[in-house]
This record gives sequence, C-alpha cells and structure tokens, in this order.
Amino acid sequence: MSASTKPTSQDAHLEEVFGTPVAQLYAAAVAGTATPAEHRALELRSFLALAEEQVALVRDRVHRYTAPDADMGTLSASELCFDSQWMDAALSARTQYVTALRELLRAMPPPGTAREGPPQFTQPRITTRLAPMVPRVAAGPAAQGARGH
Repeated sequence: MSASTKPTSQDAHLEEVFGTPVAQLYAAAVAGTATPAEHRALELRSFLALAEEQVALVRDRVHRYTAPDADMGTLSASELCFDSQWMDAALSARTQYVTALRELLRAMPPPGTAREGPPQFTQPRITTRLAPMVPRVAAGPAAQGARGH
C-alpha cells in the first residue's frame, strides 16, 4: 500500500485546511496543478503515514507477545526492550512530522490569498521627458572676444 493511500491522524486537518479530500490533493500533485504548499504538506503527510505505520507494527507485535493466550515461553525481555526502543524512535518521528505539518499549515496564507506562480515584480519606468534641445549658438565675434582674440 502506498503512503498516499494510507490513512493518517492528520487527514481530517489537511482536508479542512485545503478544502479538498486527501486523494484529490494527491491527484492534483500528480497532475502538476498542486501549489507548492500542497506539495510540501503531502510530502510531510507521506512521511507521517510511514511513521504511523511503524508505530502500529510495533504496537501490534507487543500485543501479540503479551496477549493473554500467548505462550509465556516465547516472551523475550531483550526483544521487548528492542521493541521499546523502536517504539520510542517511531513515536518521536511521528511527533516531529505532526509538528512540522501543523507548522506548515499554520504558516500558510489564508485560502484565496495565495498567488499562482512566482511573484511578479514591476520594472520602474522613466516618466519624465528629456529637456527640449537648445539650439547651438554659432561662434561669432563676441565668442571670439571672450577668448581673448
């Protein structure tokens, strides 16, 4: 099963923020119509899905080991210790992905205010006109006298 089809604890929050079911968000990403924020949120969601799957795998294994009808002879303190460490790592990763996803969603602009594409900058334009040309005065006797001739 792909991370995009695994349910996560944050799917309802994502759907609320984007106003679209998670499956449609993934479809938009595949089609190339998703925004950069949607891409990042889906990336974090995929990581979260894998972390939550790890948590569930370890939990289920510990439940099997410790089930009331399980054989007591199969219990291993070292295996349970290893599972405890693995659970610690999986829960830590899950917490970090949830935090990162919530921070991303909190930092996003409100719906309807996001720009499509990169920002457009206007180039300054010169709005003044050049001064009118002043006719050159021909060098006559006055101009020569000013030079000392």
